[in-house]
Amino acid sequence: MGLFSRSGSEDSTATEPAATVVKTDDEWRAQLNPAEYQVLRKAGTERPFTGEYTDTTTTGVYRCRACNAELFRSDSKFESHCGWPSFFTPLAGESVIERVDSSMGMRRVEVLCATCHSHLGHVFEGEGYGTPTDLRYCINSVSLALEPETS
Repeated sequence: MGLFSRSGSEDSTATEPAATVVKTDDEWRAQLNPAEYQVLRKAGTERPFTGEYTDTTTTGVYRCRACNAELFRSDSKFESHCGWPSFFTPLAGESVIERVDSSMGMRRVEVLCATCHSHLGHVFEGEGYGTPTDLRYCINSVSLALEPETS
């Protein structure tokens, strides 16, 4: 996982990996509904406690709604009571990109899909949740598609 800033990386040797799924803005608008487009392509945030996966306990894989890349597994999802689905780790280190986001007048770390660079949410650390990583990937439901496990 890399940590990157929109106005340049914190580590001058770091480079953000290129997206492997690249579309024009018109193509994204045609593929995504307005809410998905606002969150995934414009770094919006859905209202808390309104997303379809906030309280979901279904076993499966959470994929990027824009490009279908695997991002998180249900076994890393936990109840944080924050209003959005929370995970303590992504599926694999290279499935997401983390970069500094100072857009709200504070330092946060934005989480993007590594495959298409769509905005997913933010990651927070040191909040004291009883998880193995002490991280909370706070992800918008609208940026995810759950693929339930088949038995």
